[in-house]
Amino acid sequence: MDSENKLFKFLNNYLMGPMGKISQFRIVRGVMAAGMASIPFTIVGSMFLIIAVLPQSFPVLQGIWEISFERVESLYMLGNMATMGILALYFCIVFGYEYTKIQAQEEKINLNPMNGALLSMMAYFMCLPELIFDGGVATLVNVVTDDKKIIDGWEMSGGVTRLGTTGIFTAIIMSIIAVKIYALCVKRKWVIKMPETVPTGVSNSFTALIPTVLIALTVIIINGILVALGTDIFKMIAIPFGFVTNLTNTWIGLLVIYFLMHALWIVGIHGATIVTSFLTPIVLSNMVQNQNGANLPFAGEFNNSFVTIGGSGATLGMVIFITFFAKSAQLGALGKAAVVPSLFNINEPILFGMPVVYNPYTAIPFFLAPMSSMSVAYFAIKFGMVNPPIAQVAWPTPLGLSGFIGSGGDWRAFVLAIVCAAVAFVIWFPFIKFYDRKLYQDEQAKVTVTNV
Repeated sequence: MDSENKLFKFLNNYLMGPMGKISQFRIVRGVMAAGMASIPFTIVGSMFLIIAVLPQSFPVLQGIWEISFERVESLYMLGNMATMGILALYFCIVFGYEYTKIQAQEEKINLNPMNGALLSMMAYFMCLPELIFDGGVATLVNVVTDDKKIIDGWEMSGGVTRLGTTGIFTAIIMSIIAVKIYALCVKRKWVIKMPETVPTGVSNSFTALIPTVLIALTVIIINGILVALGTDIFKMIAIPFGFVTNLTNTWIGLLVIYFLMHALWIVGIHGATIVTSFLTPIVLSNMVQNQNGANLPFAGEFNNSFVTIGGSGATLGMVIFITFFAKSAQLGALGKAAVVPSLFNINEPILFGMPVVYNPYTAIPFFLAPMSSMSVAYFAIKFGMVNPPIAQVAWPTPLGLSGFIGSGGDWRAFVLAIVCAAVAFVIWFPFIKFYDRKLYQDEQAKVTVTNV
């Protein structure tokens, strides 16, 4: 037990402290808000995509689709283009708004969140066109080939390419720059102050005038320097974030991610929220690459479809077990209360009611179960046994159904999800059996003492 206490102390000092501080960073909170706001757009856009790709999983539907949905595909896929196709724009607007609001509240300065959102969008849009210096003259790129179409600097591929998921990181960086300049201007009073009799909307517009000029000039200078060096902000940002993305596409990288996620939970921090806030742009970008023929396991709703089935710790099988077979009254009652939420990947009743947090009896399976289910799903997708995620589904979607929908209707994904849940339960079984027996013995001992 002393060794377990040392483990919790170590996690508390070296993981909970640093990660708790990171979770409070303004940028992290802004990204979390943007990720949450993007959920309806990713789900709706994915639904239209599933309609288009369903015959690939069920060839029997091909004939029906040819005379129905395929005839209007360009029409209904506008729903996908206007959601997933411009997802970076949604990220930009929401992040700019939330980041401005946070700055205003915590620094006690008069910032208009809407101005912050619009200024962020302007800075981002200024980075979208591709330019080169040709003979000392800044020129918009024009390239039209079978593989690439760039017209007046705008790369097109079923829409403006850089407005899609590949632009999320750039959108965040440019929003940070824009909001910081806006805040600086207001702090230093570099704004045009209107009389109090002027309507608020008009006053806010003039307050943003000087920041707008400074932001535009700043972005022009940044773009000019990078273009002169033969690159641009998109290509520069792709270097460090590309490394992180590649790390998440390895088995070892995902093991580390799921270890960190659950180590935070063990010491009472919502690890899933913190870790996935950083990973949302990556899984969405990977999902779009899968739509274009890639085979990346860590995409879309990979986590809730195959890994943390039943909630963090992959607890669904364990919850079902204690619901029907627990000997201890504590776990039996807890299971009956938690089994329905667990079917929808909600297991806070288990995490805090069992509890899992700071509990040495459940710490090991809480780590190992999701790492094991992740490994099974990762290699099944990597080796082509199951189609990769190509569509976003709501995270509470029940076992099997989320994998089936997310893979575009691959029945093997349904089976894979069940296998992953079973593997996780095998890890949980000896530990929960031991813990249940201990609680039962403690309950019986209390009954005996009471009767005496």
